[in-house]
Amino acid sequence: MSFIERKIILGAGAAALLVLSACGDGNWAAKPDEGPRPGPKREYDPDAPSLFGPDGLSIGSLRDGAISGGSTAGAEGGVPVNRYLWQATLETLAFLPLASTDPFTGVIATDWGSTVEAPGERFKVTAFMTSPVLAANSLRVAVYREVRNEDGVWLPAAVDPNTAKQIEDAILTRARQIRIADVGGSAAG
Repeated sequence: MSFIERKIILGAGAAALLVLSACGDGNWAAKPDEGPRPGPKREYDPDAPSLFGPDGLSIGSLRDGAISGGSTAGAEGGVPVNRYLWQATLETLAFLPLASTDPFTGVIATDWGSTVEAPGERFKVTAFMTSPVLAANSLRVAVYREVRNEDGVWLPAAVDPNTAKQIEDAILTRARQIRIADVGGSAAG
């Protein structure tokens, strides 16, 4: 690179710095004695309406399905979900790592998991709750399966159609058990 080319590049860089420095007031960090930057003040108001309803949102409420008076989605939109189905689904799928739960749409999705007996295959399950009623047509389960090839790459594989039905049956059975225990506990107390 010649002497003139370097001068041109340095001159262009200096001009760019001048242009950029003119874009602000040069005070990029707040001074310690100035406090926070100006803006609207927002203070906690316990009487303000909550995005998640009057009781808020907690891990326990997700687990128990106790948002909005026993169904996990309220009148704000979303699918009302039966709390017994919600809890039973979480308990039944506990053998797989949990990927996500969305009580407002009624979806519980697991991550890939395998068993010690079959380390060359893995499964993941997505449960869809479509109604607040504790009934077989309120629940749909999708099961995905992958097998590992010789190179260690996971490839999609067929799933026995009865597998999803068996998981649905296990969830419904557990939901009924939870409901009977809840109703029996309420009647005794």
